[in-house]
Order: sequence, then structure tokens, then C-alpha cells
Amino acid sequence: MKHRAESVAKVTVPIRALLNRFALLFLIIAAFAIMLLGKADTLVVERARSSVIDVVAPVMDALSRPIATVSEGVDRVNRFFSVYAENAQLREQNARLLEWQSAALALAAENSTFRKMLNFVPERGASFAAARVIGDSGGVFVRSVLINGGMVDGIQKGDAVVNGDGLIGRVAESGRRSGRVLLLSDLNSRIPVVGEKSRVRAILAGDNSPLPRLDFLPPNAGLNVGDRIVTSGHGGVFPAGLPIGRITSIGDSGIRVEPFADFYRLEYVRIITEFPGEVAGRIVPSAARPSRPK
Repeated sequence: MKHRAESVAKVTVPIRALLNRFALLFLIIAAFAIMLLGKADTLVVERARSSVIDVVAPVMDALSRPIATVSEGVDRVNRFFSVYAENAQLREQNARLLEWQSAALALAAENSTFRKMLNFVPERGASFAAARVIGDSGGVFVRSVLINGGMVDGIQKGDAVVNGDGLIGRVAESGRRSGRVLLLSDLNSRIPVVGEKSRVRAILAGDNSPLPRLDFLPPNAGLNVGDRIVTSGHGGVFPAGLPIGRITSIGDSGIRVEPFADFYRLEYVRIITEFPGEVAGRIVPSAARPSRPK
């Protein structure tokens, strides 16, 4: 057996050496022959190339699929983490935008109230203090609200309180940094008023109902439903001409006035701390008037 193997080796080794020596020459000759064949008959070469591609294509497709699958999986993972990070960023931005939206809506509401208040322009020379309504101290027998302004803001007892619609009442109590406003509808509210057109004087008296009444009217006053009622300025407590309301009914229960201001929706108010007054028939600054009762 060993002798036979040695005999085969003696035959194949020279052949292998010969092939190695002439391999390059063989490949050059083969390439040259293929070129000549391609020039002579291109159809045969194209068919051969197509056959080879048909045989090799499935193998290359099978080999490329795992790589493509892995590459696609990597892309999906990258997109997943990218989308997750983007969603987290968008949630954070959305939360910030919602906070800004809430702040913007609150500021818009305040600005609307302030603009409405600034539309009300009383006589020249008046000074104001602004305050916010912080509570309703009213009950069955009291119609009043609390404000966050007091004596440090120049607010005194008896000062007129208005909003963008007109007069809402007067300061009944003034602390250092807070006060209580007696509304027009309160039972203890008495305000000298006048018909804006008829100039008929009266006293607007509250009775804890939404519609205060007009008292102490002269006979045949000549007031009609729809007439506007304003402050008369008598007594030097309130400036003259502050809008109060409109007459809604004239009957057995008296003449009723619906205030322009909505007492159930008060947010910000203005307190008239100084205004021109009248002494001996002459208009003078409020500082020259006799001091008001505290």
C-alpha cells in the first residue's frame, strides 16, 4: 500500500510542478481565446455570461440576505431610539407650551379687564388706586366684597369704587392693606343720583336685591324705562357723572335700576382716591375740600 502511494506521488508531483510553472501562461492564453471568441461570436459570450450569472445570482442573494436583514434591523433600532428621544423632547416642549398657553390666557383675561377699566374716563383731576377682588364677604343681609388695597395705597373709607362699566359701590372699611367695598345693592347703600337726561335728582337705595330702587323722587319726575342714572355729586362723596345703571321697571314696587356692573363677576376695581370737588360754587382740587369722615 505504501509502495503504491509512493508510485502515485512520483507521477503527480511532476505534473503539478508543470501546471504551476505554466499556469500563468495558460490563463493568458485562455483570456486571449475568450476575447477572440467574444469578437467572433458575441451572442455565444452573452449567453455564457447570462448562464453564469443565473447560477451565481441565487448564491449571492442567499449570502446577502443575512447582511441585509441585520442592516435593516440595525436601522430599525436606530429609528426606534431616535423616535423615542424625539417623542420625549416633543412631550417636554408640549408641556412647556401648555404652561405658556395657560399664562397667556390668564394675562389676556387680565388685559381685557384692564382695557375695559381704562375705557371709563371720569372728570379730569381724579386719582386712582387699583385693587383686585379677593373675596366675597356678603351673605343674606350683606352685599360687599373684599379687596387687596388699603390705606398704604391711599384708599380711605367712603371712596368711590368703579370698574369698566361704572360705579359698583363705596369703601366701607379700609385697613392697612385690605378693604371692604359696600355694593350698590346692599341694604345700607344710599347714593345721590340724577337722571342723565331729565336731571331729576333722587337717592339710589339698595335693598339686597339685584335691582336697587330710586327714593325721594319729586312728583311727576318724568323718568322712563331705559333712562340712564348717574351720580349727582351732591354731598362731595362721589364725583358727578359716574354711570350707575338703567331704569328697568316703574311700578308699585317703585322705580328699579339695573346696575351696569355685574357684581357676580368682579375681578379688578379702581378706587377714586382724589377728584375735583365743589366748595362755594367753585371747582377746586379735592385736597382743598373739607376732610371726609374716616
